[in-house]
Amino acid sequence: MPLTFNKPFTQQESIPETGIDAAIELMRSGRLHRYNTIGDELSAAAQLEQDYAAWQGSQYCLACTSGGYAIHIGLRAMGVQAGDAVLTNGYTLAPVPGAIVNVGATPVLVEIDDHYHLDLQDLRNKARASGAKVLVLSLMRGHIPDMTALMAVCDELGLQVLEDCAHTMGGSWQGKRSGNFGVMSAFSLQTYKHMNTGEGGLLVSNNEEMMAKAIMHSGSYMLYERHGAAPSAEVFEKVRYTSANMSGRMDNLRATLALAQMPNLAANCLRWNQRYDVLFDRLCQVPGLHLPARHADEDYVGSSIQFMAQGIATAKIPDFVAACGQRGVELKWFGEAEPKAFTSRYDSWRYLAPQHLPNTLKVLEKTLDMRVPLTFDVEDCQLLAQIIAEVSAEFVS
Repeated sequence: MPLTFNKPFTQQESIPETGIDAAIELMRSGRLHRYNTIGDELSAAAQLEQDYAAWQGSQYCLACTSGGYAIHIGLRAMGVQAGDAVLTNGYTLAPVPGAIVNVGATPVLVEIDDHYHLDLQDLRNKARASGAKVLVLSLMRGHIPDMTALMAVCDELGLQVLEDCAHTMGGSWQGKRSGNFGVMSAFSLQTYKHMNTGEGGLLVSNNEEMMAKAIMHSGSYMLYERHGAAPSAEVFEKVRYTSANMSGRMDNLRATLALAQMPNLAANCLRWNQRYDVLFDRLCQVPGLHLPARHADEDYVGSSIQFMAQGIATAKIPDFVAACGQRGVELKWFGEAEPKAFTSRYDSWRYLAPQHLPNTLKVLEKTLDMRVPLTFDVEDCQLLAQIIAEVSAEFVS
């Protein structure tokens, strides 16, 4: 009998009991809205902002409804206007260009290299041709590029950077946390990210005026002083009459769930990497599969893994994916012409002007993607790698 895997790829770990207890207590109180406080009480949302800012090493933090929403209001706070060109990766997920479109701006897609990182020469070319002044750097699937080189190019071009850190919470480059390079950075708390509140986002920055604008945009009304990691009231005086309310606040229930997970965040990053490293090491030994090497200066968080089926004919990749699925291994293919579930390729985003990125297409047509939830143990990852190796042997030419 061939080996099979029987655990679901979408099952997350339970919320810690402390979070469940706190959520029940909050629901009994009825005070789910972040501004429903008594006296000098700090709401759960404000506490999350305070705690996450300290953990991240940022001055300011805003809790909001999603990572995509955080990108959207971050761009507005940075001064992006309707009609502006905004650069971003050709390899990302749909909420990133969607956030740019939400501002009324025009996404200009930049090629990736064979390591899933932005192609810096194409970044130069696209920035100069488009006149863009902002880059939304999508750290897609947790692949952190050479941030020293990338930020040097952005400085050369006069680009402001908003980091999309949906997949890099807890990661770093040369010891500096992912999210501490750009002028603003967005994190996601969606179910499959590194903290799970179902939906949710965090926006961080050290720029006081931008963060004051973002807080006003999030729907603070004139209650901005009830935020946990916000600029002073004097800064809000400059922006409170001119920043539209685009209601997207995080509620206390989701904040309560996040607060309970924060003490385990660093340890969970290590647990993900134990699983990822087993998969990476074993899949690197499989003929016909290629995994781009990680840079020594990159401290990644391996909550998913990507590999290229270089030895499998592109026309046969759907059959390979199906054969793995029959044995319980759930793979997603970024070369799929039609979007499926969360996975889509840039040429399916037809609300954008047509753009041709030949190297991105070349890389994605061979790229397979697999979640690595913490409900899998190290032995599970050994089994997954073995099944993938056995199935690939049937398809590698």
